[in-house]
Amino acid sequence: MSNHPLSGIKVVEFAGLAPGPFAGLILSDWGADVIRVDKPPVPNAPPAVTQDFLARNKRSIAIDPKVPGGLETVRKLVNSADVLIDPFRPGVMERLGLGPDVFLGPSGSNKNLVYARLVGFSRTGVQKDQAGHDLNYIALSGVLSLLPGTSSAPSFPLNILADFAGGGLMCALGILVALFERETKSGLGQVVESDMVSGTRYLSSFPLIQSYATSVAPKAVQARSAFSDTNASTRMQNLLDGGAPYYGVYTCADGRWMSVGCLEPKFFKIFLERFIKALPEDFMKDVEGAWVPNLERQGNRAEWPKMKEYFESGFRLYGRDYWEKVFEGSDACAMPVLTPAEASTLIHAANEPPSLIPHPHPRLTRSPFIPIPAEQSEGLKLTKAGQHTKEILDELELTEQEKSRLVSQGALGKEVRTFAKL
Repeated sequence: MSNHPLSGIKVVEFAGLAPGPFAGLILSDWGADVIRVDKPPVPNAPPAVTQDFLARNKRSIAIDPKVPGGLETVRKLVNSADVLIDPFRPGVMERLGLGPDVFLGPSGSNKNLVYARLVGFSRTGVQKDQAGHDLNYIALSGVLSLLPGTSSAPSFPLNILADFAGGGLMCALGILVALFERETKSGLGQVVESDMVSGTRYLSSFPLIQSYATSVAPKAVQARSAFSDTNASTRMQNLLDGGAPYYGVYTCADGRWMSVGCLEPKFFKIFLERFIKALPEDFMKDVEGAWVPNLERQGNRAEWPKMKEYFESGFRLYGRDYWEKVFEGSDACAMPVLTPAEASTLIHAANEPPSLIPHPHPRLTRSPFIPIPAEQSEGLKLTKAGQHTKEILDELELTEQEKSRLVSQGALGKEVRTFAKL
């Protein structure tokens, strides 16, 4: 038997976008058998807007549960599974006849099932039936109001925070916790309810709790805080929100960037020593009232605008490679901002080959994840919708009559004429 941690766990993942597939990817990378349920292809339909780049180590069955034979087969598939991942808006699975009660209710057919539901808004909230995306979820979470950006509005970190961290990762965590509880305590499955607003809030516990605490704290405490309250007038005036000049990103002469994160005085001191030494002797000497940062000025917020201007002007004198060498091997907490391609060649474990595709993480000493296939290390090998339909139906031991019924009903797609040609 495989020594991958989740070997023997069967997952049915209904095809969705971003967070659901990422939850499934985490499970598949650690050895689970993840079967993606796709819609059968529609003849002459326009190409999909997005492709599922998160289908590594997964198999796909293309089947329509809206026809009787398709529904019966999907239920049979779920009855053989340990986990179901539902990425749809509230009510969709119930309307399909695949809601939690079918499997976990009083007369449910698979009481061992971990039924994981992943939505944007809470199923009990006022927005539960509205459409939304990552940006909307972090907006409602309270986190967006704390993020850096411009002086007039906060910015957002692509769709990483809600879709993948607060959504897919938190959903996978819930699944693993439910599986652990099933194996060690009750022997029963349960519903895992996850939503991206709540997941983002939990993930952001530190800044949110601190923002609440410091908003009612004495002014002396607020002055030392990393985050203030969500008042627009206090945005980007704190340690970690783009206010502090020693925690930010600076543009170099070649248009590339350096990150600076020397929060602690001992690191700020090293940064200053190396930075100032690397500048020309006459740097800013021709500026009236020339100003030079020092260790005593680090905590003086009134000095921060001058300090930021000094750093900006200095970094713009030389290219990123120059500055990388200046800080190399030091505790200055100043690092180059790498492109994805650069990071793929530098950031990997000793026993992992460089790869454009991120390796699974974390690493376990005895129970490894499934390594990225060699053919994917420099590109992508996408799983096609329905690529494993015949294989999966054979595993379910459908009779010839049942297979013929699926074909005749169009459950496998309008263009499928015979099961044998799948």
